[in-house]
Amino acid sequence: MSASVQTRVDQLTEAAILASIRRLIACESPSDDDEAVARSADLFAEIGTGLLGVAPERIVVDGCTHLRWRFGEETRVLLLAHHDTVWPHGTLARLPLGIVDGVLRGPGSFDMKTGLAMALHAVAALDDRDGITLLVTGDEETGSARSRALIEETARGASAALVPEASADGGAWKAARKGASMYDIAVQGRAAHAGLEPEKGVNATVALAHLVLLATGLADLAAGTSVTPTLAESGTSANTVPAAARLRIDVRAWSVAELERVDAALRAHVSPVAGAEITVGGGINRPPLERHMSQALVALAGELGARHGLGDVQAVAVGGASDGNFTAGSGVPTLDGLGAVGGGAHADDEHAIVAEILPRTRLLADLAAEISRTDEPWQN
Repeated sequence: MSASVQTRVDQLTEAAILASIRRLIACESPSDDDEAVARSADLFAEIGTGLLGVAPERIVVDGCTHLRWRFGEETRVLLLAHHDTVWPHGTLARLPLGIVDGVLRGPGSFDMKTGLAMALHAVAALDDRDGITLLVTGDEETGSARSRALIEETARGASAALVPEASADGGAWKAARKGASMYDIAVQGRAAHAGLEPEKGVNATVALAHLVLLATGLADLAAGTSVTPTLAESGTSANTVPAAARLRIDVRAWSVAELERVDAALRAHVSPVAGAEITVGGGINRPPLERHMSQALVALAGELGARHGLGDVQAVAVGGASDGNFTAGSGVPTLDGLGAVGGGAHADDEHAIVAEILPRTRLLADLAAEISRTDEPWQN
């Protein structure tokens, strides 16, 4: 590590990073409100321009605002974050921002406005930013439908992607994540009077029930594959054979092969209810982040983290997906969970441990600086 980079990293301060985090949390940015997300992007662009000395690209896709800073002609290191949250307007009044006994609280404090600020300050700490790209998306919490292409295009050819999403329990890196599929399945039957002539109907609820049993039977606990029917609706009245039904299914798996197995089975299903028509919407949403895509980065993070007193940080596999799944699925070595240490993601007790913020920001800067020196994928 060059002396100039190390000196700048040492100049990072907890107070400055916390000031940015406070401003970001105070700007509510629920994913389902494009105007709120745009305001959040305005604020982050303002903070980032002040720290980096240059304004970001503002990229609006179908109404959703993303930001990108690119330094140099090519991306060698991609820092990937999001500025939207799951919290609706008014949550800040109910769960106010504050720090008590070294614990930062507030909506989005853990997922992921702390990590968002950490990424920005880490890039600002680098004297040589050539090859560094910071991409901040605005729809991660709803599945990244409007940012996936941008993420994959930005990551193309990178040596590594660093994702400052919240850590796993105890500050562990997220070295593997399950892939995810999301399905919205429609069943079309035919209505009839349930008392007078039920035989003239085609019961969409019965067809839906067969789908539910099929889906649950596709799970493979030994392989770590879950297939979970989540939302179901059907029927219009208590005395009518239901003409339509709808089923949502959530699938999680450690491998692409498992996601494809479940996908093929759902699409091949023919209802035993005569006359029922099934339309399968959705599909594979995020490929898995497989552990081999992060192994070399885990080793590097352990080596560099020791300089900042992080000790023996574990690397674990988690079921939830993130935008890091897209970079790994594109063949870019990816390490996730580099952001806040704390807990309560998407819950009222969401929080981040203040004492962990500065050393992990310094580590993030060190990782970016080290990786940016190579044009090769960061793998053994």
